Amino acid sequence: MIESAQYLAAIPAMRLHACGTLTGSVGLLLEATGPDLPLGSLVMVEDRGARSVCEVVGFRDNRLLLLAIDQMRQLAPGSLVAPLHLTFKVGPWVLGRVLDGLGRPLDGMPVAPGGEEIELEPPSLDPLSRALTTTQLDVGVRAINALLTLGVGQKIGVFSMPGVGKSVLLGMMARGTSADVNVIALIGERGREAREFVDDILGAEGLKRSVVIVVTSDMPAPMRIKGAFLATAIASWLRRKQHHVLLLMDSLTRVAMAQREVGLASGEPPTARGYPPSVFAVIPKLVEQAGAMPESGSVTGIYTVLLHEENDTIGELAKSVLDGHITLSRELASKNHFPAIDILNSISRVAHRISTAEHAANRARFVELYARWRETEELIALGTYHQGTDRRADEAVAAHQKLEAFLKQSMSEQVSAGHSVQQLAQAVS
Repeated sequence: MIESAQYLAAIPAMRLHACGTLTGSVGLLLEATGPDLPLGSLVMVEDRGARSVCEVVGFRDNRLLLLAIDQMRQLAPGSLVAPLHLTFKVGPWVLGRVLDGLGRPLDGMPVAPGGEEIELEPPSLDPLSRALTTTQLDVGVRAINALLTLGVGQKIGVFSMPGVGKSVLLGMMARGTSADVNVIALIGERGREAREFVDDILGAEGLKRSVVIVVTSDMPAPMRIKGAFLATAIASWLRRKQHHVLLLMDSLTRVAMAQREVGLASGEPPTARGYPPSVFAVIPKLVEQAGAMPESGSVTGIYTVLLHEENDTIGELAKSVLDGHITLSRELASKNHFPAIDILNSISRVAHRISTAEHAANRARFVELYARWRETEELIALGTYHQGTDRRADEAVAAHQKLEAFLKQSMSEQVSAGHSVQQLAQAVS
């Protein structure tokens, strides 16, 4: 007969997790008893075969407040609530793949076995461990390469009203970039536009060296947030593997709107324009993951921002945490001027660090001529411009056709950084 101590030692070790039950639902918010979990933890809610992954967003009277990441279907009071630890196993297999916000394939192909396990939200970077931005990043767009020069490891925003061509511009940069890998996050997009971006704008060649995360607008708000952080986590992993990564996120505004849904549903007070305080913490946490690391790779972040009004809350927040902004103009787009980049209202805060003296001088000369032309264009329309009265205005009028031709570029055209700088010199000569 085996003694008690020997018997207990012979039993395989078991991990028993405390579970709770679903007790209430108000709008998007679910309420459950136990288990004791910290904010941000994930749980699985299950009842008669119906399952939904939820995130812990708050507490009330010793009960958990949950928001569903998956769709809520057929969940009833008393559904089992159990802890869930989700990670993502990343590997070379992710190149050329289209995934959802939790890393599940959307392209019909299976997940390759193995890989390195990463957290869905990477830890913050040490600011003093970053490398300085000293190298230009070629994005294949002449106006950006020459006038709004981007650096490896920079983070910049593309600001525009809806329907001005930001998705096409992102596709041009994804195809023409000198970066090793693209990580593209389409957050809150329409399902039709997501498919068009992958098939038409990005194309088969662009997809081969890209990872695409798609979370459409009909998915729950926590899934949209998870998708943005998953794309950032994959980009960070590729950086650790010595790759230079271009992270394209469309759009930062929809991430903020998703966080607003989460914050208001969990009881946060609305502050500026209805956005709760958590929004102003999530956006910097997301974009600060971009950067170059010494003796490692880099992540260059380009984030689109939808502007709904002149003093847009998220637009102002994004400008304060990004290293510059590229503004797209509806006025230029209406004149069939693409890409519709408003050079006079755009800036790259690292351009001076990565440009030669000659390049910087030509850039300043171009902006001066273009600004003078925009002023003189109004005088010409009013019939008050007279040649010979202002030498600088005459120079701008004479050069404006070359300036306009320089700024325009077809969607299929790619212009390298070297050729962009050469053509800039010719435009202002």
